[in-house]
Amino acid sequence: QVQLVESGGGLVQAGGSLRLSCAASGRPFSYAMGWFRQAPGKERKFVAAISWSGSSTYYVDSVKGRFTISRDNAKNTMYQQMNSLKPEDTAVYYCAADPKGAYNNQAVYDYWGQGTQVTVSS
Repeated sequence: QVQLVESGGGLVQAGGSLRLSCAASGRPFSYAMGWFRQAPGKERKFVAAISWSGSSTYYVDSVKGRFTISRDNAKNTMYQQMNSLKPEDTAVYYCAADPKGAYNNQAVYDYWGQGTQVTVSS
């Protein structure tokens, strides 16, 4: 079992920055992880993913160049630095762990956090 706890969400003006964290516990931190987001009234969608070693990262096109996913395996924590935020980035952000298939497919992730709200005002 893996337990995931997100933090770092909040309210920010357009153009601002936030850093999300996802702290993991329960098993050795040796699995890939991802970030997903769900905007109001919409389906949850893939944002970014990172391999267990951190050597490979993946992003949805809309956040490339603005978001950076990373991890600190010594701290059992994954991060997402979000810069140049836009109102359309407003969503609940979820971290997920241990995918059993394509990283951008939420159905293959076994473990999920509770989510953290990010609101970007215009």
